[in-house]
Amino acid sequence: MLLRHVPFLKSVFIYSFTAFGGPQGHMGMMMKTFVQKRKDVTEQELLEYNAFCQMLPGPSSTQTVALIAMKRGGIPLACITLLLWVFPAAFIMGLFSFLIFYFGPDALHSARNLPTTLFAYIQPMSVGFVCYAAARMMTSSIKHIATTGIMIGGIVATVLFRSPWVFPCLLILSGTISNFSNKRIPGSQQKPKRINWVNLWLFALLFIGAGVVSELSRQQGWSHGRIYNLFENFYRFGAIVFGGGQALLPMMYYQFVSTHAHHVAASVTAQQLLTGYGMVQAVPGPVFSICSYVGGVAMHGDGPMWQTLGCIVATTAVFIPSTLLLFFFFPIYENLKHHVIIFRALEGINAAIVGIIWASGIVLFQSIQFEWSNVVVVIITFCLLYFSKIPSPLIVMGWLLMGLTLNH
Repeated sequence: MLLRHVPFLKSVFIYSFTAFGGPQGHMGMMMKTFVQKRKDVTEQELLEYNAFCQMLPGPSSTQTVALIAMKRGGIPLACITLLLWVFPAAFIMGLFSFLIFYFGPDALHSARNLPTTLFAYIQPMSVGFVCYAAARMMTSSIKHIATTGIMIGGIVATVLFRSPWVFPCLLILSGTISNFSNKRIPGSQQKPKRINWVNLWLFALLFIGAGVVSELSRQQGWSHGRIYNLFENFYRFGAIVFGGGQALLPMMYYQFVSTHAHHVAASVTAQQLLTGYGMVQAVPGPVFSICSYVGGVAMHGDGPMWQTLGCIVATTAVFIPSTLLLFFFFPIYENLKHHVIIFRALEGINAAIVGIIWASGIVLFQSIQFEWSNVVVVIITFCLLYFSKIPSPLIVMGWLLMGLTLNH
């Protein structure tokens, strides 16, 4: 049955190598690939999926891709899609955890300089993708004064209050405001979907079990016990982190650098952590792939085999909880959205998401050095996406090649 989904999986694999710019940039590429080109979902569905994922912990763009796959082929296809989406970035970052040791301090210096040479135009290009996604979504979500006001409020709040908690707060407030409208639920009702409680029980059991085993390994001094600590650390990160990969850095810094515990935390320095965080900005795919790098660095002292295992364990652990929560809560959301309160709320939530995406473009542009060349890159990228049928991967490759010419 999965053979009919091969073209979709091929698109996901190509997308995983060209999706730069973090979750904000990913939305523009999803719009181009899965809405306009392949028509796997509608613009409205993509908005709803993204809004739903913003309310869950974990990597929102990864969860959104998984929901697109779930619509096509259920949970089996979603799991395969997650592997294809995560693997390239995780492999690159895991490989980098080896390179920084085998190539010495020069590798650290080169890693910091890499994003400013080959990837010189990638950040402004990502802003162009963000603006494209926001402009496309405005046509279906911003229809009257109320939704326009919610969108503007979302832009202002996101730019002024740069906290991960601004997203769930905005979505709740916007949904409450739009409930004062007269919009009613359509007459047709879908049959409620069955709720699979196994996913929630598995999430809770893994959370408790990982904590118990990690503490036992620490207290009893198990051989290679830090691998158990590593699984618990990253499973906890994936279960509680809101705000995407950016919110991971302070958590990892506290866990692996500032704490004085004599286990896995002692194996990562501040320099190594910050170098990896700089490198992941230049790698396509989920920002959470930095966990592969940190897991490898943490297990370096135990040899290459354990270092490889550290990459795999950290990556697996950080993605498991958000995936289990997604598979549990989405059927509940699908059932609830047919109630009048939730249906009305979606109008405001979608408008807020458009505002958040516009604001993400502003914040992303503020983070790069202001040069007229960057402004030109943003405008050209937006125009190519909005007015032409050039595939997203070709646009990305074009800007990479342009950046490569800066070295000559």
